[in-house]
Amino acid sequence: MSAPPWRSGGTNGNNRNGAFHSVNARKTLSSRPIQHEGTQTLTQTPAPEQTPKTQFPDKLKDYVARTFEDCPPEEKAAVELELKRIITDAFNEKVVWSLEWDKMPLPQTILARKKVTAKEEQTAKALAMGQMNRVSDETGASPSPFIRKPNYSNVMDVDYHGKKRKSSGSSEELTPPAPDRFEERFDKRPRQGDKFFPASGKLSQREKDKRAKRFEDEGREYLPDSATPEVPDNKRPLIGRCMDLEKRYFRLTSAPNPDNVRPLHVLEKTLEMLKRKWRSEANYSYICDQFKSLRQDLTVQHIKNDFVVTVYEIHARIALEKGDLGEYNQCQTQLHSLYREGFKGHEEEFKAYRILYLIHTCNRADMNELLANLTPADKEVKAIKHALEVRSVLAAGNFHRFFRLYLEAPAMGGYLMDSFVARERKAAMCIICKGYRPDIDIRFLTEELGFESDTDCVNFLCDNEAADLIEQKSGDKGVPNSIRFQTAKALPIFERAKKAAFSKVDIKGQL
Repeated sequence: MSAPPWRSGGTNGNNRNGAFHSVNARKTLSSRPIQHEGTQTLTQTPAPEQTPKTQFPDKLKDYVARTFEDCPPEEKAAVELELKRIITDAFNEKVVWSLEWDKMPLPQTILARKKVTAKEEQTAKALAMGQMNRVSDETGASPSPFIRKPNYSNVMDVDYHGKKRKSSGSSEELTPPAPDRFEERFDKRPRQGDKFFPASGKLSQREKDKRAKRFEDEGREYLPDSATPEVPDNKRPLIGRCMDLEKRYFRLTSAPNPDNVRPLHVLEKTLEMLKRKWRSEANYSYICDQFKSLRQDLTVQHIKNDFVVTVYEIHARIALEKGDLGEYNQCQTQLHSLYREGFKGHEEEFKAYRILYLIHTCNRADMNELLANLTPADKEVKAIKHALEVRSVLAAGNFHRFFRLYLEAPAMGGYLMDSFVARERKAAMCIICKGYRPDIDIRFLTEELGFESDTDCVNFLCDNEAADLIEQKSGDKGVPNSIRFQTAKALPIFERAKKAAFSKVDIKGQL
């Protein structure tokens, strides 16, 4: 009897010895190898690629260590950027192994040199431009083709952003680029195929320095011999050559011209002339203009001595007398600086004025600083002692004593107190209206508020919209015997006036 097919291992019974095994059919296209029964699949894992590690010379490592050895924290970011640039340039130029890093200047030194060089180049370019413009105007020669001089028909045709505009009757005009944008303009315009501009548009610092030097040399070839700019010695101060005693004040918009500046010996004569004219004419507009011109000539020549202190003190007193607190404060600001530098003047007098001025501006922070710097000797000076007492009585609300001090102010302290006495009178009226009801005699108000006459007191009440509250009282026979003020009805009026007076103080030129 023949064996069944499932025992013979074949479908047709021909393979009786079981020479092969059945294999499952492939159902996917995956590259994963099929694991047979009783076998183990070996999968070969590719080895990770080895990235070559950048090698640095030992001298470069020492250079980096020396860079951050004494680097201040605030300069660390800039030093890191400069160090990165130096190392990158060395690798790009393939000189990192041949460069003598022990003799290489540190990034801090290179940054300091760059700042000095940039400042000198900017000054030299500005002077060269001014010199070329002046030579062209004087000789009639055409300007250099390397330095273009714009021909503006009207200065208002060019806006502050350097945009081009068209003016009537002329072609399109160009605004000259700012000196500090010189390198940035060239860096943003790389040209293809130019040996000085690589395809990447980035240049190393060494290439930038070479290019800047080349353009500087080429520019000098276009300059005529007479137009070669000479950089003056900045350490040498300006000395004026003007001999006029009187000169109007003009705000400077460019470098001062020595021909329009008066030297020190002329300014001393000018001060004597202005003192005589103030005594005889008292024309404040003219005197203020002349003093500002005098101060300007002193400033541009960097003159600082006792004469300068005298000029500012006289101008400050004149401004106080005319109630010009803005001009006075400009003078006292300069005097404060000059006194600290050791120049002699009436320092105690102006300390007293400054205390009164700070009372007027309600500047408590500066007041505390000033009081902390006062010496025991300063507090014994009559003017300072008076100013300190004014501050104390106002802090305590003692208006009766305040108005007595107002009438007894030494020197020119009364002129400063005039600036805030009206404000304090409104505050005093609020207290009087609460304490004296229902009315009060006008004469009492005149004496308490420091008025010179009853008329001045009545004008003060009328200016504060309280005219309807003044009434005249008569005696038994119908004869007027007193003028009364209705305090009960006036309280809301002076409360509003006080709030408005103490709301804000804004003075031009305030410290």
